[in-house]
Amino acid sequence: MKRNRAGTIRDRLFVWLTGVMLCLTPLLVTGQDQAQSQAPTQPSEEGIPKVTGPPAATTLDALSSFVELRSKLLQDIKQINRQLASAHSDAEKQALRQELDKLESDLRGVRRNFENIAAGIDISELRAEQEEEFNFQKELFGLLKPALDEMKDMTSKVRQKSELREKIADFQERLPVVEKALANIDRLLDESRRKAVTEALQLTADEWRQKQTLVQTELQAAQLQLQELVAQDVSFSEASRSYLKSFFEKRGLYLTEALLVLIGVLVLARLSLATMRRYVPGFRKPHRSFRIRLAELLHRLVTLVLLIAGPMVVFYLVEDWVLFSLGILLLLGVALTLRHTLPRYIKQIQLFLNVGSVREGERLLLDGLPWRVQEINFFSILVNPDANLTQRVAIEDLIDCKSRPASRDEPWFPCRKDDWVILGDGVRGKVIGISPELVRLVERGGAHLTYQMAEFLGSSPRNLGTNFRVKETLGISYALQKDSTTRIPETLRTYIQRRIEEEGFGEQLLNLRVEFERANISSLDIVVIADFKGELGDLYNRLRRAIQRWCVDACTQYGWEIPFPQLTLHGALDQRDSIPLGIEERV
Repeated sequence: MKRNRAGTIRDRLFVWLTGVMLCLTPLLVTGQDQAQSQAPTQPSEEGIPKVTGPPAATTLDALSSFVELRSKLLQDIKQINRQLASAHSDAEKQALRQELDKLESDLRGVRRNFENIAAGIDISELRAEQEEEFNFQKELFGLLKPALDEMKDMTSKVRQKSELREKIADFQERLPVVEKALANIDRLLDESRRKAVTEALQLTADEWRQKQTLVQTELQAAQLQLQELVAQDVSFSEASRSYLKSFFEKRGLYLTEALLVLIGVLVLARLSLATMRRYVPGFRKPHRSFRIRLAELLHRLVTLVLLIAGPMVVFYLVEDWVLFSLGILLLLGVALTLRHTLPRYIKQIQLFLNVGSVREGERLLLDGLPWRVQEINFFSILVNPDANLTQRVAIEDLIDCKSRPASRDEPWFPCRKDDWVILGDGVRGKVIGISPELVRLVERGGAHLTYQMAEFLGSSPRNLGTNFRVKETLGISYALQKDSTTRIPETLRTYIQRRIEEEGFGEQLLNLRVEFERANISSLDIVVIADFKGELGDLYNRLRRAIQRWCVDACTQYGWEIPFPQLTLHGALDQRDSIPLGIEERV
């Protein structure tokens, strides 16, 4: 106990003297440098200049303290050596050797500092000491040790309880074995009649009783320790709150400083980027050049580096090695993640610089729709000009896509909003809503229909919103064959033209033709072809019915016969039947 107390006093004295030495050494060296620069030099007999040094009293006091400390260390080393020579157990010898190594290390430090103070400069470079070989794993774990120690301290009670439970289980397994062995030995002692055997059994019994007492004592101690720990237990939520409270009470100021550094870096980055966009003309162009993109990319990379390095510098300056180690752990995790995703990030950089597989101003097919790449950035802008659609896409979603230059006459979408369309299944409606997922139509009468985008495009919609054609056929009798290719088509055209104008469709009529189409089985067919503007798309079926009505009215007015189909039945009848062959039945 006396030796431990003396060692504690000695350690405190050593720390105090080391601090004094560290404070005095810069003063002594600075004073010596100033003396060399200001004091006049006088050549000695050997031709070496003499320099006026610092006050000798200060240096001698420091050296005297180191001499006293060295004497005490030597005495302690001798005492430890004597105790080591008289020690019997291996555990005691190991503890003494560890203390001896520490004293010898302190003694080497005292001698080194004594030489530095006496010489007035750091002469450690003159000592030919072999440098320790660099070990990356050792250095890495040295950086991470504070964080690991913090985690170890946080889980110390849990691990201690687990170890005590394992001890209790082990002792409870040993105790029945010891008791059974003692029972067998006692039975043999009762039955033994030989003195030598009895004495040997008695010695064995004493040893096993000692083992039993030891196991029982260890078991009882472990159970008591476990009970104390369980009594001190709190709920997980309370323990978490307590730990977090303690953590932030100790390091709240440092975390606040790190957060302020992050906010400052972000604000400066925003301001600098806004300044570049304002005063550099290339930033305001719709399609930026490679140099402008590279400048913005470098700006973002520098911002990222500062965001990472800022908090680490704060933790380093305040010497909070736990937070510093946690930061290193986080960076290591990010580095391991980047190792697998680095090729994709390289492709993203190529896209950002507009030298990748997708480029600004080109045509891109995404989710079954064509898009024009309006802007490539970390969030790129895609537009469909005909459908009036715009979407924002992360740059990583464009890695596997390809774009190509688009010509002016390429379609972007089959229709636009408010256009009337006819789908492949015959449905006709007005387009009232277009989104990347759905297309909504409204029919005449107000019924609404909703199609998925793929289903709508697959139905090959016919757009009536630009211009459209109505084509209707009129059949006349073969009795009018003479005029069916000349006078009748011209007369019918004039009649329909007049009726269109009368009913108010003349301004929307683009073209009207009436031509002989073909000689059908029971009629001569004349086709009426009328082209209208898209603004009459909602009247498509009405115009078809109107043309049929006008054709019938013309036939009535000019006396043109409209034949109807005839069905002729031919059959071989019985000769006794009086019905002749070739009966025609009109339908």
